[in-house]
Amino acid sequence: MVVLRENMCPGLQLQLVRDLGAADISTVEELVSADLEALAQKCSVSYKALFSIRRVLLAQHAAFPVSGADLYEELLSSTAILSTGHPRLDELLNSGLYTGELTELSGGPGSGKSQVCFGVSVHIALHLKQSVIFIDTTGGLTASRLQQMLQAEGSSMEEQMAALQRIHVFRVFDVSSLLDCLYSLRRSGLQQVSVGGACVRAIIIDSVSAVLSPLLGARYTQGLSLMVQVAVLLKVLVKDFSVAALVTNQVTRSATGAVRPALGASWSHLPRTRLLLEGPTRSARGPGSWRSASLIKSSRQPCLLRVDFDLSWWSRCRDAASVKRKVSSSCQV
Repeated sequence: MVVLRENMCPGLQLQLVRDLGAADISTVEELVSADLEALAQKCSVSYKALFSIRRVLLAQHAAFPVSGADLYEELLSSTAILSTGHPRLDELLNSGLYTGELTELSGGPGSGKSQVCFGVSVHIALHLKQSVIFIDTTGGLTASRLQQMLQAEGSSMEEQMAALQRIHVFRVFDVSSLLDCLYSLRRSGLQQVSVGGACVRAIIIDSVSAVLSPLLGARYTQGLSLMVQVAVLLKVLVKDFSVAALVTNQVTRSATGAVRPALGASWSHLPRTRLLLEGPTRSARGPGSWRSASLIKSSRQPCLLRVDFDLSWWSRCRDAASVKRKVSSSCQV
C-alpha cells in the first residue's frame, strides 16, 4: 500500500491530501479505485483535477502491461528440457525435467526413488555434460555406485572422471544444514560448482522428507515455518538460476487409506509436477527391477497417466553411440 503524500505528483498539494484523508482516502490504491465524482464533491475539488491526479498516479505505480505473447516468448527463451535418460519417464514428464520448475518423486521404501535420482544425475553429467547438485540427506549416494552406472553407459575412463566432476554431492542430515546449503548456493549464484564451463542445470534432493517430516506435528511448532523456508529457497533457486529441481518424498495414507505424498498441503503447492512410484511390480518383461510411475500432478499432461519402467535401465551396458543418438533426438538443452 502506497500512502498519499504531498507533491508525489502535480496537483497533489497538502490541503488536498488532508481533504482526501478526511474522506477516508489515504493511499494510492484507494484513490484510483474511488468514485471520482462523489470524491470531488466531498473534497470541494474539480473532477478534472482528480482525474488528472489519478492518471499520473496510475502511470507511476501501476504494473506495466505485458502481452501474453511476450510472456510466452520469454518462457521459451528461458526454459530447457532435461531428459531423465529413461524414455518411459520422459514420456510421462512430457519430454523430461523443465528448468525453472520443481518435480517431485514420491513413493514408499523400495519404490526406486533414489535409483531414479542416481540415474538422472549420471545422465545429465555424462550425456548432457552439465553440472548437477546432489543433496543427499540419507547417506545413500556413493561414488562407487555412480561409477558403476557410468561404466554401464559404455563410457571411457576419461569420460567417467569428467562426469563425476560434474556431480557435486552435499551431505546434510538435518533441516538446518539443508537451509545452510541452499542459502550458500544462492549467495554464490551456483558459480562455485560450475566446472570447465559446464553450467549447473539440475538440483536433486534425496530426500527432502527425511529432514522435514520429523519436525512436523504438534510437538514442533516451528516445523511448518522451516518447511516453508526450504520451499521458498528452492523456488528462488530454480527461478533465478533457471535450473530444474528434482526432490524425493515419502508417502502417507489418507483417512480412506489412499496413498499420497507426505509433508501435507502446504508443501503440495511447490512441485509443478508430482510422480508417485510404486513397486516392485510383476512384469513379463523382467524381474523385480520394474516399477510403476503415476502422474498425480501436472500442468501439461492428463493426471493419472501411468507407465511401467525398468530401474535397471541406467545400469545396463548399452552402446554409447546409440545412447547419444537417442539423447540428441529427445532432449533439448
